[in-house]
Amino acid sequence: MEIERKFTIKVLPADLTQYVCKELEQGYLCNRPVVRVRKSVKAGEASYILCYKSKLGLEQKEDATAQVCREEEMPLTEEAYEKLISKVDGRVIAKKRYLIPYESYTIELDVFAGELTGLVFAEVEFPDEEAAAAFVAPDWFEKDVTFDDRFKNGWLARQEEAPEELRKAGLMLLEVN
Repeated sequence: MEIERKFTIKVLPADLTQYVCKELEQGYLCNRPVVRVRKSVKAGEASYILCYKSKLGLEQKEDATAQVCREEEMPLTEEAYEKLISKVDGRVIAKKRYLIPYESYTIELDVFAGELTGLVFAEVEFPDEEAAAAFVAPDWFEKDVTFDDRFKNGWLARQEEAPEELRKAGLMLLEVN
C-alpha cells in the first residue's frame, strides 16, 4: 500500500549535493491502472522496475489528506526495460530525485529535466493515513497538491501541453541549476 502526499516548494533546500540522489527515467504503458517502467541510477548503478498501481477496491475518504493506492513493483532486466520504454504513451520523464531526511520521514524531492525543466515538487510517503494527516511540512514546502492531477507523473507524461499549462499557472517558476 502506498500512502503519500505531494507538495510544491518555495525554494530548493541548500546544497542538494549532500543528499542521496537518484537519476530517474520513467514512462507509462497504461494509466488506469497505472503501469509504469522506470530506470533508476544511484551511485552509477542502474536498476529497472515495472510498477503497477491501482485504487481498485479502495475507497477515497471525503476528508482524505493523502493519496492511497495499491502498489506492486517487480524487477526488470535492462533488455526488458528498453523494449517496454519504447512503447510508452506520451513523453518519457527524466528527473533527479533527492532523498532528504525530515523527522521520521524521507522527502523525495523531484527536480525534472527535459521539457519539464523548472518543475520541482516533493513527495512524502507515510505508514498510515493518520500519520499523513498529522504531517507538518517544512517551511520550504508551499502548497499541498496531492489531489491535483497536474502533479501526477502519468498526467505529465501524456499531456503534450503540460509544460506550457504549468508555466501559465505559475507552477514552473524555479530556477534549477
